[in-house]
Amino acid sequence: MNAVGTIIGKEIRDGLRNRWVLATALLLGALALALGLLGSSPTGTVKAEPLTVTVVSLSSLSIFLVPLIAMLLAYDAVVGEVDRGTMALLLSYPVSRWQVLVGKFIGHLAILALATGAGYGSAGLALQWAYGDLDASAWQPFALLIGASVLLGASFLAMGYLISTLVRERATAAGIALGVWLFFVVIYDMALLGVLAADQGRHVSPGLLNTLLLLNPSDVYRLLNLTGFENISLYAGMAGVSDQASLPLAALITALLLWIAVPFLLATAAFRNKQL
Repeated sequence: MNAVGTIIGKEIRDGLRNRWVLATALLLGALALALGLLGSSPTGTVKAEPLTVTVVSLSSLSIFLVPLIAMLLAYDAVVGEVDRGTMALLLSYPVSRWQVLVGKFIGHLAILALATGAGYGSAGLALQWAYGDLDASAWQPFALLIGASVLLGASFLAMGYLISTLVRERATAAGIALGVWLFFVVIYDMALLGVLAADQGRHVSPGLLNTLLLLNPSDVYRLLNLTGFENISLYAGMAGVSDQASLPLAALITALLLWIAVPFLLATAAFRNKQL
């Protein structure tokens, strides 16, 4: 496992050197703080905590932003190194292919987790400083938001790695990665809403709806954040959805973990058979 640790350290150092962590943390922190401050105006009327407003707003924004950042990190993780010739050099050392993939994935995940935790966490602390009377219970859904954002990013990292192992050109990987991101964050939900509107409850049962929601990591992430706590559900207008899509918290977390494990295992199998 020393080889894996060495690769993890290299990826993290590269991320710090390329200012990935700093740029991403500043972006996420600035957006979270802006949403928290701008959304604080109606909180006195609806008696909602600023952190509650921030969780609701960030749950929608993060669905677009975090997967895109993850795809940018992962789409050329393998094919880029193959194009540059550094992958063949790396594999000339006593390290197996699965160790290379695991090390690079954990390194990229650490970069994403550090940036997300620092960005959202600093915004939460700034809101705590600005509104000193924040309820301690409001920090629970905010902490869940950070953890779920990392899991969502990890699922798109895994899909990005799968894409990167299957293609032979970086441009192709970039195009497919963008298409996958667009499908899961925009097209899938639009198609699902169209189906539900056309069906009018005749054929799509609650069980089938649960299954359809679990087939999209973005929907799992949205349900995890917006239906996990009663105050968040009420403020977000998701109370009815949480009753109809009766998915427990454990099932949603398990679904996100499967969205990480399955694409990554497929990427590992593809990389094992890939000719450099």
